[in-house]
Order: sequence, then C-alpha cells, then structure tokens
Amino acid sequence: MISTTVAGSLPKPSWLAKPEQLWAAWKLEGDALIEGQQDAALAWLKTQEAAGIDTVTDGEQFRNHFVHGFLQSIIGIDWELMTTMGIRDNRYDAQVPTVTEAVRRNGSVHGAAAKFCRDNTDRELRFTLPGPMTICDTIADTHYGSRPEMAMAFADLLNEEARELEALGVDVIQFDEPAFNAFMGDVNEWGVDALHRAIDGLSCKTAVHICYGYGIKANIDWKNSLGTEWTQYADFFPVLNTSRIDQVSLECANSRVPMSLIALLKDKEVLVGAIDVATNEIETPEKVAATLREATEFVDPERLIASTNCGMAPLPRHVAEAKLVALAQGAALLRKELG
Repeated sequence: MISTTVAGSLPKPSWLAKPEQLWAAWKLEGDALIEGQQDAALAWLKTQEAAGIDTVTDGEQFRNHFVHGFLQSIIGIDWELMTTMGIRDNRYDAQVPTVTEAVRRNGSVHGAAAKFCRDNTDRELRFTLPGPMTICDTIADTHYGSRPEMAMAFADLLNEEARELEALGVDVIQFDEPAFNAFMGDVNEWGVDALHRAIDGLSCKTAVHICYGYGIKANIDWKNSLGTEWTQYADFFPVLNTSRIDQVSLECANSRVPMSLIALLKDKEVLVGAIDVATNEIETPEKVAATLREATEFVDPERLIASTNCGMAPLPRHVAEAKLVALAQGAALLRKELG
C-alpha cells in the first residue's frame, strides 16, 4: 500500500554531463561513455534503494533526452535536416530532426541498459519510453503526412521495444506523454489508441506519465497562463480510465490541479506526484504525506503510488537525493497513519 517510485529522469553526474543542465551533451565517448552511463545508473539504483524507493529506475542515465534518446537509433529520421517547429502547441520553438521515410528499428534501443539495471537491482524496475503522441510533437515529418499515421508507426516500434524490455525483466513500462496536456482532443481521438498499439501483447504493468513538464522557464511561464485551476486532465481522464493502461502518473505537488480530478481514474493505479521538480526546496516528509493524504480522498490507498511530479534531471544531485528520501519517508508516514 502506497509504494514509491520515480516518474522520470535523475541528474547526470558531473563527470558524465554538465550538471543542472537539461539535455546536456555527453562528456565521454565510445566505450568510456557506456561505462560512464552504467556507473551513473548503478549509483542511482543504489541511491534509490538506500532512500527506500520501492520501484526503481535508471534515471535516464543512458540517454540525454527523453524522446531523442529513443529516436537516435531509429532508421528513417534525418538528423541533418533540422526543422524549426513549435513544441507542445507552440509553447516554445525548437530545432528538431525530420522523418523522411518509413521508420523502423535497427535492433534494440534500450535493451542493454535495461539488462544492466535488471542485473543490478532486486527491486521492481520501471523503464520509461516516449509516448507516440509526444514523439510526433517532438519531430518534424515529410513522409507520413499526418500525426495520427506517424504516431501509429512509432507505436509499432515502441511495442517491439517494450516487448523486449519485458522479456529482460522490466516490471513497469512507462510511456511519457506530456503532449497529452497540449492536445486534449487528439488524446480522445487517437492518442489512447496509439498507446494501446504500443502496449499490445504486454503482460507487465504499463503506465502513462502526464505532467506539466520540467521546471524550465517556458513551462513555468505556460503554467502561469493556465489560471487558478489546471483542469486539462478532465478533458481526457474518462477515456484514460477506460483504456488498457494500468497506471496514470500525475503532477500534484505545488500544482493547481484539483485533486478531485483523480476520482475520474477510479479503475487505475495513480502515481501521485508529491515531489515538486521545479524547485530546489526539499520537501519535508510531512509535506509529502500531506499531498498523499489529500489524494486518498479520491483514490484508494491500495491504488496510490507516491512519485515525483516529473523528472529531476535539471536539479543539483544532492537536492534530488534528498527529495527521494523525503518521498520515501513521507509515504512511510502515511502508511503508518493508515495502519
């Protein structure tokens, strides 16, 4: 009851990439890079275990971007043909690579990383992949002609990858879909269908992570424009609740999301974000417990999983470590309170 996990990334060590910088370039190359990534993942696995996190992750130590880390191994994408594109419904502009032909995998993308993690922890293992809709909102297209068609093509590749990850012993496969908050109508029309295609045939737990993004200026400015209540979730929670996804991950700590919206996910396990990733302030266990306690008014404790709002890659390493401890201790406080 009220287990703990991490929703996304964790900071890269200073010897692997520039600290406190989102999507920083690698400092190592070749075999040294692989060894460095493994060392970083191992350090975070043991840090999570020591903190008391129940379902651990690699902290995305094997990739420097939560979407491009998968796309860089996909055939059919031209990384020289960079296109300026509005991301998350034009929240900000970015230079992105371009799909120029039918996409396909050239073997496993994250299999070696998942196997390394599985070999080095006895805890439940969560592994994250980008969701089909978010991929389509992070890459330009000159081949498919429509986002739904391209999303289904990427969903097929994600499904191939996910089946391999499950076979390697991954317990929970999470698809990151921050684009769900920008294209609510598309979620209902084809976004969930694309997720279903990505999870087809899986027997492990599956999750979708929906949040308001990293604590970067573009996202913070956007949040400030959303008013006193962030009710976007209500537009697509009903269809998510009837989906075949097992878990839904939400941003709750210091957000303006009405906690009552969780009641719309009455048939799902809910990852309640109880750690704010947009501040260096370290939550007290009591504050974490208070966020989780509020959530129990709308989700049974048996379906509640304590988590972070999003990834913590831009934070100082010591801050992220302390936040993990607070998360585990806050969940323990509430478990004790509930008996």
